[in-house]
Amino acid sequence: MKYLVTGATGFLGRRLVAKLLARANSTVYVLIRRASADKMDDLRIRLDADESRLIPVWGDITKDGVIDRAAVERLSGEIDHVFHLAAVYDMDMSDATADLFNVKGTANVLALAGALANANKTKPRFHHMSSVAVAGADHVGRFSDEMFDVGQRLTHPYYRTKFQAEAVVREHARVPWRIYRPGMVVGDSQTGQIDKIDGPYYFFPAIKALRDRLPKWLPLLGIEGGQMPIAPVDYVIDATVHIAHKREGNGKAYLLIQDNPPTAGEMTKIFVRAAHGPDVIHNLPSQQWSGALETQIKQIGALLPAADWLAKRAAQSLGVPLAILGYINNRAVFDDVNTRAALAGSSISCPPLSEYAETLWRYWEMHLDCDVDVSASLVRRASGRVVVITGGSSGIGFATAKKLAAAGATVCLVARNPDKLEEARSIIATIGTAYAYSCDLSDIAAIDACTDAILAEHHHVDILINNAGHSIRRAVFESLNRFHDYERTMQLNYFGALRMIFNFLPTMAKRRTGHILNVSSIGVLTNAPRFSAYVASKSALDAFSRCLSPEVASRNIDLTAVYMPLVRTPMIAPTKLYDYVPALTPEQAADMIANAIVDRPKSVASPLGTFAQVSYAMWPRFNDFVLHKAFHMFPSSKVARTKSGPAENSEKLNVPARLLAAILPGPYW
Repeated sequence: MKYLVTGATGFLGRRLVAKLLARANSTVYVLIRRASADKMDDLRIRLDADESRLIPVWGDITKDGVIDRAAVERLSGEIDHVFHLAAVYDMDMSDATADLFNVKGTANVLALAGALANANKTKPRFHHMSSVAVAGADHVGRFSDEMFDVGQRLTHPYYRTKFQAEAVVREHARVPWRIYRPGMVVGDSQTGQIDKIDGPYYFFPAIKALRDRLPKWLPLLGIEGGQMPIAPVDYVIDATVHIAHKREGNGKAYLLIQDNPPTAGEMTKIFVRAAHGPDVIHNLPSQQWSGALETQIKQIGALLPAADWLAKRAAQSLGVPLAILGYINNRAVFDDVNTRAALAGSSISCPPLSEYAETLWRYWEMHLDCDVDVSASLVRRASGRVVVITGGSSGIGFATAKKLAAAGATVCLVARNPDKLEEARSIIATIGTAYAYSCDLSDIAAIDACTDAILAEHHHVDILINNAGHSIRRAVFESLNRFHDYERTMQLNYFGALRMIFNFLPTMAKRRTGHILNVSSIGVLTNAPRFSAYVASKSALDAFSRCLSPEVASRNIDLTAVYMPLVRTPMIAPTKLYDYVPALTPEQAADMIANAIVDRPKSVASPLGTFAQVSYAMWPRFNDFVLHKAFHMFPSSKVARTKSGPAENSEKLNVPARLLAAILPGPYW
């Protein structure tokens, strides 16, 4: 099969081309402007495609004819399928831009498809990527893929031109055609990959702020809103390619959406849960207004002075285009009857959002949420320094690495998983300078090889952050036959960190400067029950560092212990108990480490940690009494319990336990 694809370098286009190239004996011609030749090179490298199978066709969809006559003659009768994906999707675009690319561009590519037909061969099949936007923003009731012109209002340039582009295909095609109407396209359901902020992603910063500022146990109210026709990009492409190659189906449109799409309120609830924020326990019914919210706001705003400026300022403050806000109350109920019939018998189906929302959230948080607040004092302290961070591929380590890279440091990430490590490095490299060193920190030989590689490449290390660690929540009487838990915890948390210090200390001493930060735990100060293995390993590192500190003081080497409270990362999410315990975000934890780098204190602790330390020194029996009560209020981890033990829902705390968790935030009960 031979294919001609427009918009091949876009988010959908790249995936479509990859899918087409995966088919046996396929050749893909990419229609692209000469000014975008570098994008063609990037596409070929990204897909690792042979030049004989991925071929550029230079042209411009906004120009009559699109490609030159020689190219038309060369491709005439050769193309089996034309996929038209090129379009402008921008909710703030002008009418002129929308008309040029979305309407005229479609007409020009459709005419090209007709010109490529050959009397001696089958005409190429034309596949047009449309959108559910053809239904408009205020259609009420059922809208199926068998429906098109039902008198809907189309006031926004995007909605209007997607409708008009479909009309061009339906009315003027001289070749067989099929139309695909994806809904709100989100990232890949397996990887979360997405190119830009769009659709529900506009609301992710607000969800993050809500998660970071409100306790997890606090119930929330939401607004129900209308149905959100959502679909992950992998489903959209898989369904498109499958339907495109079916023998029957010409002259039809196909909605590409989730079955029974969630309402705006349900979608918000799913994403808040994916972010590990408070639960939305109830969605209030929203007022059913007529027309798009954006249109109403513009009509009212037109009566005010500087209306356009005010509208833009409002959108900027919210971080959401007004057209997106208007769609929250969508009243169309989409029915993909044609798509269901076309996919019957295949293994292709659209997964429900609840199954992959956390994947989308994690990708956004790692790759797209890259605003980093860096103080001038941190820049002065970290700029030009070589910093090693263990456990740097996620959580606290990753957040700290982003901050230090933004401050101008050369960041060396150390972690066990090579794939996650490289992903983290590539993200941080967009902010500053980052290197990745895969290492199992429980293996002394691996640590030696890792530190040798770092010193060979960078010659010295200015700041070492021992952040990697392993924690076990299990009472001693539940551990009597699990001595290995103590051995492996000590191996990683103490001996692994110790070996890193030993290997970097000589160059620090030779250069007469250095800073070693050990990320410890508030549990060391509070003597948290059920954490004897973890607290003992962290306490051992504390004791070593206190002994080392006077030995290296004359060499200008500082040691800092950071007694970290509980931090809300994906690692603790499965433990429902922690939903009721106040916790820091990774960014807040990174701020603690950044401040320690600036000030170089002997230790950093929360007020509670400091109080607990003083309290234990003065009133040890009172501390034991409080912790004894807490020990019986808070259960062991689910893994630590026997099969006949309490069920998972036993981790839902009663009122006294919630009160104690609020008064004493941070200890790992």
